[in-house]
Amino acid sequence: MAVGQTVINRKRKKSSDLYIRKNISGWLIMLPSVILFAFFVWEPLLESVHLSLFRAQGMTLIQYVGIKNYVDVFRHPDFTPALINTFKYTLWSLVIGFLVPIILAIIINEIRKGKSLFKMSVYLPNIVPGMAMVLMWGFIFRPGNTGVLNVLLGHLGIGAQPWLTNPSWTIPLIVIALTWRGAGATTLIYIAGLQGIDPELYEAAIIDGAGIWHRIRHITLPNIFNLARTLLVLQIIAVFQILYEPLVMTNGGPNNASVSMMQLVYKFAFERFDYPKAAAVSVIVCVILVVLSLVYFKVNKEKDY
Repeated sequence: MAVGQTVINRKRKKSSDLYIRKNISGWLIMLPSVILFAFFVWEPLLESVHLSLFRAQGMTLIQYVGIKNYVDVFRHPDFTPALINTFKYTLWSLVIGFLVPIILAIIINEIRKGKSLFKMSVYLPNIVPGMAMVLMWGFIFRPGNTGVLNVLLGHLGIGAQPWLTNPSWTIPLIVIALTWRGAGATTLIYIAGLQGIDPELYEAAIIDGAGIWHRIRHITLPNIFNLARTLLVLQIIAVFQILYEPLVMTNGGPNNASVSMMQLVYKFAFERFDYPKAAAVSVIVCVILVVLSLVYFKVNKEKDY
């Protein structure tokens, strides 16, 4: 019995040594990236959690207060509007910003001449600096008779609209500005995915008499479904951290109608210099995103089965 156990242990050790030898080169290649990721991502995240549990003067920790900063944040009058608005940004970005790149990619992919020109055209807004884009759209949506959009409407005999000063319109208009700037890069990713589809599928569909809508429904969309799922979760994470667009265009107004969670972080950190509460809001945002990501992957995993 002891001899058999010894043989089993030797086999396990040999298998373990073989596994290590096979994978050591891969781990060595990954090591610099893992170290940089830990230093620039995990270390600041853990430090934020640590900071959120203390009372501080500036960046100097004074007293351990436990979850008091979190309680104060939850009780802050701006927290609930910021949380609700952030989810509204995310939902509106899925309604507007998620579909636009797919539609643009399909249209450009169907074009036979001038495809490169259209690719360059949709990507141009990404070259515009973010702050310049925000200022430009703020000028376009300016209420009164001086806003670009109201000037154009005036020539059509339509009165000036409130635009960003209307609480019901503020978030959708900001999302439109976000989509204008960010849709181009995502469109190119979708185009790359579309170009990987076997052309024979389209040829067979055309021979069978399938029109463009049937080809899109039964060939195009199923083949970019996995890519769209990945970009969907990345978009949710990115939009959930929206900051400078509402900060510059509306400063969170009117009446907190566009304030976001990250803008709340900005207010605590750079207006009140209360870094522990800013860290607490950051940790809350991180937890929400982790939960949303886990739910998303859980749902998709069940669908795959």
